[in-house]
Amino acid sequence: MLSLHGGLGGCDQGRVMAEWIDVHQYRILSPSRPGYLGTPLDVGETMEEQADAMASLLDTLGIGKVVVMGASAGGPTAYLFTIRHPDRVWGLIVIDGVSGYYDLPETAGPIAKAIFLSGLGQKVMQKIGDLQPRMMLQSIFQSEAYFTKEQMKRHIDYVMGNQKALSFVKAFMATMSPYKHRQVGTMNDVDRFRQYTHIPVEQIKCPSLIIHGTHDADVKFYDGVYAYEHIAGAERFWIEEGSHLGFWISPNSDKAQGVAKDFLDRHRPD
Repeated sequence: MLSLHGGLGGCDQGRVMAEWIDVHQYRILSPSRPGYLGTPLDVGETMEEQADAMASLLDTLGIGKVVVMGASAGGPTAYLFTIRHPDRVWGLIVIDGVSGYYDLPETAGPIAKAIFLSGLGQKVMQKIGDLQPRMMLQSIFQSEAYFTKEQMKRHIDYVMGNQKALSFVKAFMATMSPYKHRQVGTMNDVDRFRQYTHIPVEQIKCPSLIIHGTHDADVKFYDGVYAYEHIAGAERFWIEEGSHLGFWISPNSDKAQGVAKDFLDRHRPD
């Protein structure tokens, strides 16, 4: 599995996102996209160049075909890799992935930016996560989900009562720090995504599964709907009341991951 991380991430985030995978069945290849964690930006400033860089990586490692998983800002590279190198892909899973124009969400106000887009803010959030995890979860959901107060409480209660989900949140938050080693890639992603109308996903021919949270406030639900409706034969799973991280930390996450595992089982080459 080629796991392509989102914004603020890196190779560490790609591995955390893939922890639902059975490591006895799959090897996880989790590179840092250009601009993240030491991968030079000139390896691929555009998402097309990033897709080609992934193909070169497979060549270097002697890997023939992969299933691609792209999440959030990793969606465009995943889509374009599948389009530009169809002979290297046997399946595609995109989770809450960008499929067209993207800018920082309206929920990313000054406070959210101070928390998530600065080294100091991230250190403070990690400390809050250790001491007051409910407060950390509220900050995450306020910036990543369109929730009512009741929905917010229900999701916080779920994570607090589910050790697997809580461990994921803490591990995921750690993959955003230190920000200075991820800033160039993050800003490049946003600059490039502002130039899109839609990625030509209709050119994708391989088995594809699109998963998206209906209440995602970061990468909007319509990104998933567009991809599903324009990829011939695509499968989909909409996570009811799912935030941007609903695949991992919602009451429906086990069901969503089960759908993804079934997709892999049905399409994995012999």
